[in-house]
Amino acid sequence: CHKMSYFCGLTLDEVRRVTGTEDDQFNHSLAALRFARLSNGVSALHGDVSRRMWGKYNNICPIISITNAQNWKYWADKQLYTAMENKDNDKFDDRKQYLKKRAFEIVADQTGKLFDPNVLTIVWARRFAGYKRADLLTWERERFDALMRNTKYPVQIIWAGKPYPVDYPAISQFNNLVQISKEYDNMAVVIGYELTLSKRMKQAADVWLNNPRVPREASGTSGMTAAMNGAVNFSTNDGWIPEFINHANNGFVVPMADYENMTVHDQDDYDLNHIYDILEKQIMPLYYEGKDTWRDIVKNGMRDVRFQFDSNRMAHEYYELLYK
Repeated sequence: CHKMSYFCGLTLDEVRRVTGTEDDQFNHSLAALRFARLSNGVSALHGDVSRRMWGKYNNICPIISITNAQNWKYWADKQLYTAMENKDNDKFDDRKQYLKKRAFEIVADQTGKLFDPNVLTIVWARRFAGYKRADLLTWERERFDALMRNTKYPVQIIWAGKPYPVDYPAISQFNNLVQISKEYDNMAVVIGYELTLSKRMKQAADVWLNNPRVPREASGTSGMTAAMNGAVNFSTNDGWIPEFINHANNGFVVPMADYENMTVHDQDDYDLNHIYDILEKQIMPLYYEGKDTWRDIVKNGMRDVRFQFDSNRMAHEYYELLYK
């Protein structure tokens, strides 16, 4: 089969020599790192993880970091930004309410459930994959049930996204969430996750939940566009998040732990407990009892994401640092 490969015309011994392959297992990533002049991770953490992962191999190129970004002009709600820049809090609040109401029409159309724009709305929406732990909140059912039935600080939760067609564990996660949602009027799973629905879910969110297993997330970008639409990021400290979140200033983050020396089970327990603690003790009380502070956190996230994570910065860095 090597006759139909990238190395057509070379013997297998020659392929081993030029790629540094020492056995019969061809490593695409390792060959690419040996052929390239320079490579990059897509966040500072991803670059660090990659350097540690590949550092034991000889003759690989340097690995730098260029953090992913999103197109502010495409994703951002301009009326929210205008109200923020004009320091018009009433218009800012009204606009966010309108965005939530409009997004909730999709929830009503698909599920028949009527969501309230005055209620704290948590959204988890992105590609379904095992390490992203879409249904992590539901793994402690008693605590999840208490969260969903909280009358002092009520919440609404929306899940959306797509698993790959043959990713059966992810499909099972999605189906499990659909089944659980039948037990709660304030929980919805919506389908058809394309660009329009993606934007509407970010506009629906007061809290954009992101809980991948550290350090499995190379970057992640959905939280960037969520912040551009007035959502507060709440995340494990993975991917782009260490470069962005200043806890309780522009978002909320699960404190880092010694994950490398934890089992997967221990890591999941640690993250889940901290997510619930931060939700119950910080986010939910603040949303209902500290509206001005909450609004400031939203605005801080909007400002920070615009100037640090717009695609203009990313394109400039790719040219200056990688391709020039």
